Amino acid sequence: RPVAPNHNNQRDALHQHVVHKGRASYEPNSIDGGWPKETPPAAQDGGFESYQERIDAHKIRQRSESFGDHFSQARLFFQSMSPTEQQHIIKAYSFELGKVEREAIRAREVNEILANIDLKLAAAVAANLGLPAPKAGTVKVKGSKLAASPALSQMNHPGVVGIKGRKIAVLLADGVDGGSVDRLVKALEAHSARILLLGPTSAPVKAADGKALPVDASMEGMPSIMFDGVLVPAGKAALDALGASGLAKHFLLEAYKHLKAIGFAKEGKVLVDALGLKEDKGLLLGDDQNAVDAFVKAVEGHRVWEREAAAESVPA
Repeated sequence: RPVAPNHNNQRDALHQHVVHKGRASYEPNSIDGGWPKETPPAAQDGGFESYQERIDAHKIRQRSESFGDHFSQARLFFQSMSPTEQQHIIKAYSFELGKVEREAIRAREVNEILANIDLKLAAAVAANLGLPAPKAGTVKVKGSKLAASPALSQMNHPGVVGIKGRKIAVLLADGVDGGSVDRLVKALEAHSARILLLGPTSAPVKAADGKALPVDASMEGMPSIMFDGVLVPAGKAALDALGASGLAKHFLLEAYKHLKAIGFAKEGKVLVDALGLKEDKGLLLGDDQNAVDAFVKAVEGHRVWEREAAAESVPA
């Protein structure tokens, strides 16, 4: 409903007639001026109010034929994935079903659900669970008009170019090189990435020049799974502290295991070697512009898929 011509509160009108983009998506809340919130019918502009009308109809229980189709969309999704992504799905099903105690329930999921999605998927999961591979599904699934859609695959579909909005963790410890931190932050902010400085705790860290650097959170409070990439600035004392911290080492190994892009200042090679990692397209050394450009390219690709075989031996 359009805003009344005499409405003189532009801010209220904006909140009522556009999609809210604040941080809070619930009501009530104590930020964003209390928005979003419901506008009652009695308000000046009036919110939604049901129209009272008598109706005459027959109440029946009936569902369309398409309601019984539980598998065609899942089949389209799986068959649209690249081989790497399909393996991730197989591993995920194997992991979750491996926690099911009763074998009969595992078998029912494989034979009555996965087999109706894709026999390749069902056979691979069955092998990981020690079950016989099903030879056919239990229902007839109507084929989709599309055999596969490249747009559904993160690897096959190029997606949006750039790293706008991607979350990058910068790991800090006492003795960090403040200049290196500034260079990295400014370079990535130029790409509209979201940078968070993480310390051993939520307390500020002391840079090599003696200045206190506030942090956004601790590594423990915001683990690597919450980020698209990780950066480790220069500063020998800070690198030594990170190398002696089980929390920091787990953060980095987990990021590597999950194929995230990781950038170290050149002197961070000592830490890379101590972790038993090897440089690749997404594990980079340097905090100059060339290194930042390579890091941005790696984050843009979502994951460093070429690393997957090497990551199998990483304890994270």
